[in-house]
Amino acid sequence: MEDMEIIRVSDPADPRLFDYTRLRDVNLRRHLEHEHGLFMAEGDKVIRRAAAAGFAPRSFLLTERRARALDDVVSGFTAPLYVVSEDTAHRLVGFDLHRGALAAFHRRALPSLEEVLTHARRVVVLEDLVDHTNVGAIFRNAAGLGVDAVVLSPRCADPLYRRSVKVSMGAVFVLPHTRLGDWYGGPDLLREAGFHLLALTPGEGSLPLREVITALAPHDRVGLLLGTEGDGLSTHWMERATVRTHIPMTDRDVDSLNVTAAAAVACYELARARG
Repeated sequence: MEDMEIIRVSDPADPRLFDYTRLRDVNLRRHLEHEHGLFMAEGDKVIRRAAAAGFAPRSFLLTERRARALDDVVSGFTAPLYVVSEDTAHRLVGFDLHRGALAAFHRRALPSLEEVLTHARRVVVLEDLVDHTNVGAIFRNAAGLGVDAVVLSPRCADPLYRRSVKVSMGAVFVLPHTRLGDWYGGPDLLREAGFHLLALTPGEGSLPLREVITALAPHDRVGLLLGTEGDGLSTHWMERATVRTHIPMTDRDVDSLNVTAAAAVACYELARARG
């Protein structure tokens, strides 16, 4: 990278670093990132995966001790490379940047639901999950266990928010996903596309998950419906599902798993049954 300029910046208020301002301020970041069409990637591995997935960088930000960590990646783009001290980085982003590497990337327009479902046989459908960590973890589980796509309700947390990206370890870059425009009619759109919708709920009348999955034909298209972090799926979505199903618990006063664990178990069971 000898022929590439390293831009050293000492002032956290420098306007060239605006993309990296106060990364823990969720409201600010949500507004800023959508207004400017960007997302943040943190750490060497995640930055490399974003670049490998074809996302175009706006800029790179490295601390002094990590200034050469991404030579091979940075050299392939014309985006500027800013290098700052650890103190400047802390004052800029609002926390200790232990990994020493950030990059701002341009977002891409989400594909349509039809595009995402065209070649999908197994999808995870998230209704109103608001925790970015949970969304990122579910993407990682789904990608690792053979799910073809993720569909988000309109109010779901952003998969490209920094925390989601980090927890997913870049799975959000490679697993096709889109967001429904209509919460009310979303389940019907999936059923019209030929998907059997399995609503995960510990509620009365639900059937054991393995029993439900085993009863499906090998060629059936399946959507796993997972609801928000406290209340679970809405009554409307459960009513529009093909079947209600649960992960059996032992008799120890625990009626269900948290949503990320439930997603992992359900995706595993689906992968196991489908070979």
